[in-house]
Amino acid sequence: MNERTMTEEQHFEQMIEEESICINDNIVYDKPETLTDTPMHYCPGCGHGVAHRLLAEVIDELDIQDKTIGVAPVGCSVLAYNYLNIDMQEAAHGRASAVATGIKRVLPDKFVFSYQGDGDLAAIGTGETIHTCNRGENILIVFINNGIYGMTGGQMAPTTLPGMKSTTSPNGRDIITMGNPLKITELIAQLPGTYYVTRCAVNTPVNVRKAKMALKKSFEYQKENKGLCFVEIVTNCPSNWKMSPLESNKWLEENMLPFYPLGDIKKPTN
Repeated sequence: MNERTMTEEQHFEQMIEEESICINDNIVYDKPETLTDTPMHYCPGCGHGVAHRLLAEVIDELDIQDKTIGVAPVGCSVLAYNYLNIDMQEAAHGRASAVATGIKRVLPDKFVFSYQGDGDLAAIGTGETIHTCNRGENILIVFINNGIYGMTGGQMAPTTLPGMKSTTSPNGRDIITMGNPLKITELIAQLPGTYYVTRCAVNTPVNVRKAKMALKKSFEYQKENKGLCFVEIVTNCPSNWKMSPLESNKWLEENMLPFYPLGDIKKPTN
């Protein structure tokens, strides 16, 4: 039986080789060169992995792998340097845009981006974010918004929705005592230094393609010295939302996206 099985396997392999079934036209998935072989640590269903892949694909397509520098601060985003095969710099919590500013000013010919979560960018890093955007630094800020602190245990973040439960708002976010969620993307879109501000998601194939397009345009605008580009990516956190990946995507569609509507908030005028 084993001999027969081996013969069948050998025959199948020979058939594939002879008929050239595995040709480039039939490949539907190919790992970007900029994405490393390191197994990802993210929880099943997390959107960080998709966002990483999109960045890697764009960097490959623009052929800027050796010209790109990423900055990742504290939080789930800190793991980005494990997965992106480019120069990466770690920043203190909330300081990624400030570090990216310094790198871009010293190395103006490089493509520089920060990759930050909502707790990092919109809480401890609010000051750095606002002033970096207001100055119009010629960098890209990638803002991952899952409405919660992911790495540190699921505490309420500035982006946590009204009524949404977290470890620090077990009865749901009460806007009277805890304030309203911060729509920082709309806020920074008002600043004269921002050139392109948009909100995307990675919960469906269509949204994934739109997010990739936004990232690609942002790097192209940076090459043209247009100013600061800001791409928010609304995503899920199945572990801290206490949901399965499928449930979390449905919850995102029904709750996050109505509050954080997708689309361009500030379009280039020139």
